[in-house]
Amino acid sequence: MNVESLISLLIEKRVLKFGSFLLNSGRTSPYFFNLGSVDDGKSFRDLGAAYANVIHQEELFCDVLFGPAYKGIPIAVSAAIALLDLGYNVGVSYNRKEEKDHGEGGVLIGAELTGRVILIDDVLTSGKAIRKSVELIEAAGGSIEGVVIALDRREKNESGKSAAMELSDDLNVRVLSLASVDDVIDYLQTKQNKEFKKAFEDMSLYRSRFCIDL
Repeated sequence: MNVESLISLLIEKRVLKFGSFLLNSGRTSPYFFNLGSVDDGKSFRDLGAAYANVIHQEELFCDVLFGPAYKGIPIAVSAAIALLDLGYNVGVSYNRKEEKDHGEGGVLIGAELTGRVILIDDVLTSGKAIRKSVELIEAAGGSIEGVVIALDRREKNESGKSAAMELSDDLNVRVLSLASVDDVIDYLQTKQNKEFKKAFEDMSLYRSRFCIDL
């Protein structure tokens, strides 16, 4: 699946929506991204294949995929199945948000978090949630091999870098994305309908104000 097909899927499934959305940062964004809207087998298959292809093409080898609760869990499972089709059988681990004090207990489920771990997540805005997941992984004995997200918003922080760039520097690993805000803008530019034309104009303005140039 190429980037254009991926963005088309994300729009179709209402993962990527256009309008006016208040972010945690306090900014009003002309788009919103929520992988929780993926809700059927075909979409999870295609999304998992997109993650697996990035991991394979970038030669980002690992022993375990970690999907943080909750949206990262089905993504990690889908990506692991797709990696199997490419010849790699990797473990899958994920966490609960609330620790259990009965049964198996703890917050981690699935494969042991040892060896090389790739963290799978949906979107990177500030990187705070991913850093918390990294702490879990390292406390369990694993080492971060890389981070793969669906969308990089490429928004500048106080250092002048994007969250992905800063996270990569802090963790000393590659932070890869299936698509970026620039890919979305390029996609919208090729469309002629009224909704996409407005979204293109709004996103282009937002990008010029808040995003880094690469």
